[in-house]
Amino acid sequence: MIYLASADGWLDLGDQRVRCALGPAGVVKAAVKREGDGASPAGIWPIRRVLYRPDQGPPPETALPIEAIAPDDGWCDAPDDPAYNRPVKLPYPASAEHMWRDDRLYDLVVVLGHNDDPPRPGLGSAIFLHLAKLDYAPTHGCVAVARADLEALLRGAKPGDAVEIKE
Repeated sequence: MIYLASADGWLDLGDQRVRCALGPAGVVKAAVKREGDGASPAGIWPIRRVLYRPDQGPPPETALPIEAIAPDDGWCDAPDDPAYNRPVKLPYPASAEHMWRDDRLYDLVVVLGHNDDPPRPGLGSAIFLHLAKLDYAPTHGCVAVARADLEALLRGAKPGDAVEIKE
């Protein structure tokens, strides 16, 4: 199944549409996506795995590969680093996003296969489907939804599914 996130702020879960947040710069073609541009990359991105924060509840019900995150987990966003767009352990000598966040947006994260096979420097990193802020404020380029909506998606998702971000 392909879950469609459209630039108008809706994610299609198959039998229902739910609100989502995208990057403040909108949706851009993946070929012009750049690190730090605030845009969500257009394309079909395979779901790689699910990450969850174990101190915030049990793992979600899903057929997808799932891993617990730890307080020292990060994701490298430094284009010139060999670990670019890959998970790392913190502290890390290059720029890396903290996965164990105080704002709880990464309590549940779906890793999307954008710029990962292999990562090309500067074309964007850490493109996830994750939890939205209560007001659905823009992400830094990810797709974000309410926790109940993400849990519903995960219950129905299976290996081979993808998220399409559409202009």
